[in-house]
Amino acid sequence: MKEVANQKVKIGHYNGKKITHLFACNVFNAKAAREWLSDEAYKSLMHSIKSGNKLERRMADGIAAGLKAWAEEKGATHYTHWFQPLTGTTAEKHDSFFTIKGDGTAIEEFDGNALIQQEPDASSFPNGGIRATFEARGYTAWDPSSPAFIVETGYGKTLCIPTIFIAYSGESLDHKAPLLKSLAELNTAAVDVCHYFDKNVSKVTATLGWEQEYFIVDENLADARPDLMMCGRTLVGHSPAKGQQLEDHYFGAIPERLFEYMQDFEAEAYKVGIPLRTRHNEVAPGQFECAPIFEECNIAVDHNSLLMDTMHRVAKRHKLKVLLHEKPFAGVNGSGKHNNWSLSTDTGVNLLAPGKTPRTNLMFLTFFVNTIKAVHDYADLLRAAIASASNDHRLGANEAPPAIMSVYLGSYLTKVLDEIEERVTEKFSEQDEAILKLDIHKQIPELLLDNTDRNRTSPFAFTGNKFEFRAVGSSANCAGPMVVLNTIVTATLKKFKQEVDGLIRKGEKKEIAILHVLQSYIRDSKVIRFEGDNYSDEWAEEAAQRGLSNFKTTPEALGAFVTESSKELFIQNGIYSERELEARYEIMLEEYVKKVQIEARILGFLATSHILPASIAYQNELITNVTGLKSLGLAEDSYRSQLNILKVTSNHIQEINDNVEAMIAARKVANKEENMHQRADEYCHQVKPYFDKIRYHADKLELIVDDKLWPLPKYRELLYIR
Repeated sequence: MKEVANQKVKIGHYNGKKITHLFACNVFNAKAAREWLSDEAYKSLMHSIKSGNKLERRMADGIAAGLKAWAEEKGATHYTHWFQPLTGTTAEKHDSFFTIKGDGTAIEEFDGNALIQQEPDASSFPNGGIRATFEARGYTAWDPSSPAFIVETGYGKTLCIPTIFIAYSGESLDHKAPLLKSLAELNTAAVDVCHYFDKNVSKVTATLGWEQEYFIVDENLADARPDLMMCGRTLVGHSPAKGQQLEDHYFGAIPERLFEYMQDFEAEAYKVGIPLRTRHNEVAPGQFECAPIFEECNIAVDHNSLLMDTMHRVAKRHKLKVLLHEKPFAGVNGSGKHNNWSLSTDTGVNLLAPGKTPRTNLMFLTFFVNTIKAVHDYADLLRAAIASASNDHRLGANEAPPAIMSVYLGSYLTKVLDEIEERVTEKFSEQDEAILKLDIHKQIPELLLDNTDRNRTSPFAFTGNKFEFRAVGSSANCAGPMVVLNTIVTATLKKFKQEVDGLIRKGEKKEIAILHVLQSYIRDSKVIRFEGDNYSDEWAEEAAQRGLSNFKTTPEALGAFVTESSKELFIQNGIYSERELEARYEIMLEEYVKKVQIEARILGFLATSHILPASIAYQNELITNVTGLKSLGLAEDSYRSQLNILKVTSNHIQEINDNVEAMIAARKVANKEENMHQRADEYCHQVKPYFDKIRYHADKLELIVDDKLWPLPKYRELLYIR
């Protein structure tokens, strides 16, 4: 504890500078490109970013030269292709600008080929069988739409070039490649629908604003917990007397040491262009949140991945440890990463914001209803997109949305949709005209009031001008759920346009054709809408009656990725091939198995090497005490309490030992399963149940064993020592 109390660290903070002075100083954005590139190279790069088309190869050398000159002036000596493989982390291999020519001359060099493409080992990353060990070739390819940046680590600076990662045969092996495909497909489908209302729209961009929740604990205390070190969560530990029941942590004053850390990682984030806006205490003790200004989805995903790296790196300067696991502590709230998603046009319109005219209102209703319909039609797929071993601990635990997908709209918009459902007739009528003139904009104050007190139990809630996907886990890469959301909305918009065009060809007025299709979508998707308490048992019963799925575990949820309908969805929209989809399914199952397997091993180690020895030592003290009292000839009534404690302690020790042995046996059986789905199912239903059994007895012993003998930092220390 002395080490904890005497922490002295060197901190960076803002060094007296405004945020605007720091912001994007290490980003090769349009301003830097204008300064460091030739006119031709600059225009080529900007055109590629704006249009989404491939960069002209002949321009690559000029762009690389300017990028290198900029990076060297900033102090960078190395560069890396920065990518996001299917490992849950980012990846980078650093190369120096330094090289030696044939005549022995040492120079600094960076050409177009090095900028555009590199060749890391594809077989060493998760690939679902796409690449064998002897088929190691894979490629990283530059994504010009996400600007390059410089990361400062220690005394070194590295130029990072955001890239996709694909196999030699072309299959995607990362999160970014399918995200870019989904954004391109969504843009095409959304622009086509926008042209019903505004022919000037030429591009629609998905925007994302994530909210990152996390825990912070002292590094020395965390290092004394093998479970926190290896699993990111506590596998044992009794809840402290004071948890979050007083509700005094939420929005409370930020502790000074942690405030220093926050300023430090924020400064590093601002340098690389992450537009952080808020910070605050979350509900659980030791839990916090930060959130940025909305950005284009691709850049927002990159920034969230980069922020998680930055938070871990900067925490070490402050002798702290950041926990991004969804449920690091039992008995208090876990952490999520709410994904706030919307659609914006290049004409400056938020398609999910009610407009000021009947025409813009109808455009809003079109995209609003299509999103709801997409969630209804592909609810199982959306659930699969947020499935993970760690998120299983959080979903449905009365602190986060359940595994049942539903949509919350608020009372006003619910009334609007009900009115459309009831009033639109088969033939054009005055009632249809009335709905076309519905001025939602006048109701904005009511709409905002309704959503200020929004339903925080809903997994997918409309919050004024965006949808908030609240079920995403805190450790997740945002790309996974965003790929699914983008793709299902794309498919729904395409179907919508086909149906509207069909009615127009039959002579229906365009606006009425749109309303009629919207009416059918509202009616068909009504069961997915729910305004009540998603945490309640009554909702689970009602959802089952409505026919909504409730996949409570990752193995059963992931199956939605490989159904025939899902394969058709992803293949027809060009997001995944069947081979890629099957590979990702295998990767996700394997990741689940490995994480549960690691936890089982660590829990067994904690029990046998930490908890049982301490408990047996205390048991021996009790035996010595009882034996001594008995030898004095005292009546048993005089040491009955010691005997009872001894019996209870012995029982817990035996239960832990028996359950650990049973868990090891179950793990061996699971490991023999060659089919990955069967193995995941075994780990889920045969191995994991022992976790709670072992924990129950370990936590009971924590309350009994002498505090001086207990080998692990307790919750009261982890959550409150700052």
